[in-house]
Amino acid sequence: MPSLYTIAIRPLLFSLDAERAHHLAVEACRLAGALPGVPWLARSCLEVNAPELEIEVAGLFFANPLGLAAGWDKSGRALRMIDSLGFGFAEIGSVSARPSCGNPKPRLFRMPSERAIIVNYGLPNDGADVVAQRLASYRSRQPIGVNIVKTNDGPNAPSCSEEEILADYEHSVRLFHPIAHYITLNLSCPNASGGKDFFASTGSITRLLHRLLPLNVACPVFLKVAPNSDVVEIERLIAEAESFPIVRGFIFNLPSGKPDTLTFTTPRPSFAHKPGAVSGRPVAQLINTCIREMYRRMPPGRFDIIGAGGVFNAEDAYLKIRLGASLVQIYTAMIYEGPGIIRQINQGLRALLRRDGFANIREAVGSA
Repeated sequence: MPSLYTIAIRPLLFSLDAERAHHLAVEACRLAGALPGVPWLARSCLEVNAPELEIEVAGLFFANPLGLAAGWDKSGRALRMIDSLGFGFAEIGSVSARPSCGNPKPRLFRMPSERAIIVNYGLPNDGADVVAQRLASYRSRQPIGVNIVKTNDGPNAPSCSEEEILADYEHSVRLFHPIAHYITLNLSCPNASGGKDFFASTGSITRLLHRLLPLNVACPVFLKVAPNSDVVEIERLIAEAESFPIVRGFIFNLPSGKPDTLTFTTPRPSFAHKPGAVSGRPVAQLINTCIREMYRRMPPGRFDIIGAGGVFNAEDAYLKIRLGASLVQIYTAMIYEGPGIIRQINQGLRALLRRDGFANIREAVGSA
């Protein structure tokens, strides 16, 4: 059903360059969050009060399982408004130890026919020191996660040593673990060199987690990993994480480039030349396969999965939950459908739970 956003706001935003529109949307949220009464009005319009959607994950309480994925608010500038949009949680970042300008522009492209975007941002952010101060000054209503990544020094920067990579993560974790509800270690950003290649090798994740042990990390940690449904790779990830109690689960990232595992209706030559990774509908099937295979192999009760990729409605979210995700994130849907999609998905999840006879969303996790 058409909304004010799809009728009036989206056409204006889509008339602008994609990155400029994204920047304006974040800044509009930042300003709106500072206006008296606006966050309250947003909550009254978008929040769904539904005990059956409440869930505990990694020792944290979530009013509903739907969250905002990392990448939308990269530096935590719009926390107050994001916290009032009806999400059960939000993840800011990716944040790196040092500020980064990211990759050269243009670096964000829309694919409306695919309900997708191509992202080549390369992790622009204000740096861990600035973002940590910003987060520490805000008391959130819902859990706020921080996505931490290796600093991107640019496409022509020299390769980093193992010590430099591990120290980069350590600096950010040291700043954020006392103030974030959870931390996501982004080990596979598809649009930056350095860390993603390092963590593809056996033992690399173990070395990072050992490096973090002296910090006595005070919040749960999730690992954001490349989407690979190969059983051997999934078992490697579980094995490297299992002996570290701080690691409470996994998130699958976007795949690098435009692999054959993605599903497109548009001929590839029309977009293959655009740099970056695809987000949105085309990645849904790949991510769902990864969630299913990971859930089948996880020790019962040890880990949780946060599912992201191609979620545009309640049925998409519910499928990821039934395949094994305890929480679900959206990003691209916000671009195409606006904030009203949050309420629609949560209302739809309530109806789907009733249809299938589940008293609570936790009962549906892995039920497929």
